[in-house]
Amino acid sequence: MSHTTCTPPSSAAPGHHGGLAHDLRILNERRQALRWLAVGTSVPFSLWGCGGGGDSTTSTDTTTGTGTDTGSGTGTGTGTGTGTGTGTGTGTGTGTTSTCNTIPSETAGPYPGDGTNTSNGSVANALLLSGIVRSDIRSSLTTSTTAQGIALTIRLKLVNTSSSCANLAGYAVYLWHCDRDGNYSMYSTGITNENYLRGVQVADANGEVSFTTIFPGCYDGRYPHVHFEVFPSLASATSGNNDVKTSQLTFTAAALSEVYATSAYATSRTNLSRISLSSDNVFSDDSAARQIAETSGTVTTGYTAVLTVGVAA
Repeated sequence: MSHTTCTPPSSAAPGHHGGLAHDLRILNERRQALRWLAVGTSVPFSLWGCGGGGDSTTSTDTTTGTGTDTGSGTGTGTGTGTGTGTGTGTGTGTGTTSTCNTIPSETAGPYPGDGTNTSNGSVANALLLSGIVRSDIRSSLTTSTTAQGIALTIRLKLVNTSSSCANLAGYAVYLWHCDRDGNYSMYSTGITNENYLRGVQVADANGEVSFTTIFPGCYDGRYPHVHFEVFPSLASATSGNNDVKTSQLTFTAAALSEVYATSAYATSRTNLSRISLSSDNVFSDDSAARQIAETSGTVTTGYTAVLTVGVAA
């Protein structure tokens, strides 16, 4: 950067004076210089006098200001200028926008117990059983049998993908799965009179439901999974024909490995070794990208599986 240097005039020698003619000549030269400077409109400010900065370089700063927002969000703008500037901006929308994905629709399978098929010649409908609205689904409602296995809590959060992921409070979820040996109550040989591992819950104000159950086994030909149906209300949860979404969830590979390493799940361990997410006839289309529940816990303390279920309600 170049700088204009002001050099004070040298003092005349003591006792020296140029007289009137000298003064008139100096005055005339200064007037001529001022006329010349007045003509050049682009002359840098520093040439007009001493003590006023440097050359004509431009300093760039970035300023941020609060703009006018037509929604509930805050708009910001960025301005670039010389010296100090003021930034302005405009914003539209509702501030931070949440995004969520609709969970894939899947088959209810051959053992839904939701009134859409039969077992032993009779319509199988657990949804009509007294007490089916429950959180703990480990025991049968009509017998004293309780399914055995490693403890598992399944927590689902229902959100509306058609309305900025709003909570679907008041929606109902019917959930069911096989026992640790891969058998389904109401259908499998020897347990057609049982109805354990089936239940209904109503979503709270946060759109959440919770089920206390056991870790399901892996039967031959399918990757481990849990079935569920979503209904717009508890009153409509009387038949699978009334649901707005049928889907399935699965678990992390780490959790499956830990659970199936135990002696009680030895058969499941063998069956799992013959199948994968990419070869399963349900999850193979996208390897269960939106259906793997976040699974944590231990075989001693039990596991918790958490999944957000997006529904275009």
